[in-house]
Amino acid sequence: MQVAVFGRTFPSYARENIATMFSKFNMLNVDVWVFEPLFEFLQKKTGLRPKVTGLFTGHEDLPQGLDFLFSLGGDGTFLETVNLVRDSGIPVLGVNIGRLGFLSYISQENMDESLESVFSGNFDIEERMLLKVEVPGVELDDLAVALNEVRIYKNSGSLITIHVKINDEFLSAYWADGLLLSTPTGSTAYNLSVGGPIVVPESNSFVLSPIAPHNLTVRPLVLPDSAVLQLSVDTRDPQFQLAMDSRTIDLDVDATVTIRKADYSLKMIRIENISFYSTLRNKLMWGADKRN
Repeated sequence: MQVAVFGRTFPSYARENIATMFSKFNMLNVDVWVFEPLFEFLQKKTGLRPKVTGLFTGHEDLPQGLDFLFSLGGDGTFLETVNLVRDSGIPVLGVNIGRLGFLSYISQENMDESLESVFSGNFDIEERMLLKVEVPGVELDDLAVALNEVRIYKNSGSLITIHVKINDEFLSAYWADGLLLSTPTGSTAYNLSVGGPIVVPESNSFVLSPIAPHNLTVRPLVLPDSAVLQLSVDTRDPQFQLAMDSRTIDLDVDATVTIRKADYSLKMIRIENISFYSTLRNKLMWGADKRN
């Protein structure tokens, strides 16, 4: 079996659990490839010197034939794995050593038990939808897809007007700070903060949510994932922001952004005894009430 481990740094309280993980790899004779900056951190800052098969620095030198990719960190680290695995089909497993870790199914408390489940085959693989972004005349390179959301946002203090077409039919002009298109995965992220609904991962849908709209006649809108959106912006500024997950670029005001469902998905490992609904209860305190 071959696995890759991606991450950057982690707090000191996670050291023993990370050591346990690498020991488990060694005990099971797993070939381990580690992200080079993480390997340097392990040696220089934590004193851990795990036995590894090799190192990688990005998608280009990620080894072939990997069974899993472990993401060590929070949700931000997990989002970075999208540009590592891309369309390779490598399943990703999140190991939460951040704060919330909504995308991570292995926590500090259940590290050893969860690793046993993974290596004994007691897990499911979820297909998580990705958003693909196209801007005519602009080469987006690694920024072309997003797991959580795509955001159009103002570049200064002034409102912007975002004109939205869905399948070539005009929907509306949004006067707002910005506009957010979220996947079901991203519905518990920024979308939640702007008042959008939570959507279960199996839902074949997007959520279109305005960010601080300057009117009372627009609300979040749930769309089928077959929809193709075209967005254009009016603003006093020469540019506006386009963000895919945490990656942001500036676009000229005459740019048109097209967003659709990508033709591949992210494979995400879910431990069998941990469901989306239990994650809602435990990490977002869904329905928390002293009467319960």
